[in-house]
Amino acid sequence: MTRTRGRVLLAGETWLTYGIHQKGFSAYTTGGYEVGSNEFVAALQDRGWDVDHIPNHLATEAFPTSVAELDGYDVVILSDIGADTLLLHPDTFVRGERTPNRLTVIDEWVRSGGGFLMIGGYMSFAGFEGKGRYHATPVQDCLPVEIHGYDDRAERPEGVHPQTKVSDHPVLGGLPEPWPYFLGYNRLTAKPGVSVLLAVEGDPFLVVGQRGSGRSAAFASDCSPHWGSPDFMAWDGYAAFWDQLLGWLAGRDA
Repeated sequence: MTRTRGRVLLAGETWLTYGIHQKGFSAYTTGGYEVGSNEFVAALQDRGWDVDHIPNHLATEAFPTSVAELDGYDVVILSDIGADTLLLHPDTFVRGERTPNRLTVIDEWVRSGGGFLMIGGYMSFAGFEGKGRYHATPVQDCLPVEIHGYDDRAERPEGVHPQTKVSDHPVLGGLPEPWPYFLGYNRLTAKPGVSVLLAVEGDPFLVVGQRGSGRSAAFASDCSPHWGSPDFMAWDGYAAFWDQLLGWLAGRDA
C-alpha cells in the first residue's frame, strides 16, 4: 500500500459562465462550466497528496460544518471562493434556520492543529469589489495577514516577479530562482510575528504563521491564470513549491 503525503480539502476554483449571442434580430444564450485548478490538483497528486475538491456551486451545502469533519484532512485550501458561499448555507439563506458558522469552524480547526491555506484571486481575501468578504471574519483571525475591507486587487499586466525574503525556510528550500512572473495579486498586510517569505515591491506575497497548535499561510496570487501566469504553471518549481508549502502546513518535513 502506497503511503500518501496527506489529505487535502480544496474548495473553490470553479465558475459558471453565461453568454448572449446576438445575431441581428435574433439572440440565444449559452452556458459553460470552468475549472481553474486542474493543473494545481494534478501537481499535488503527483507529489502524493490525496485531494478532495469541492467546486463553488456545491460548497454552499457540501463544505464541512464541524471540526470533526475537517479532522479527516491535513490541509484545507480556500481558493477563489467568497465568504458568502460558506456563510449562507441554504438552510439559513432559504429557510431561515440556524447553521454552524463555517468560518469559525475553520479557525477552531486550525487552532486545534490543522493546516490552512488561502490562495489569491477575485473571490479570495477581499477580492473584486470586496466580494471575497473575508475582512473581519474568523478566517482573517486564523490567517497570518490582515485583509482589507475593500477591493484589494493589484492588477499588474506588465508582470511582477516575487522576491525571496527568507531563503532558508523549508517552504522555499531548493526552489529555482528567479521566480516566474505573475499578472496580479491581492494586497495584504502581514501581522506581527509572522514570516513574510516572498514579497512584491513591499507587498507581502507569501506569508506563513502559527495559529494555536496549527499553521496557516496566505499566497497572494493565483495557482492558475490569469494572475498565475503560463510561466508559473510551467515553472520547474511549481509542483515542488506547493508540495513543500502543504508539507509545512501539515506539520511535517517538506
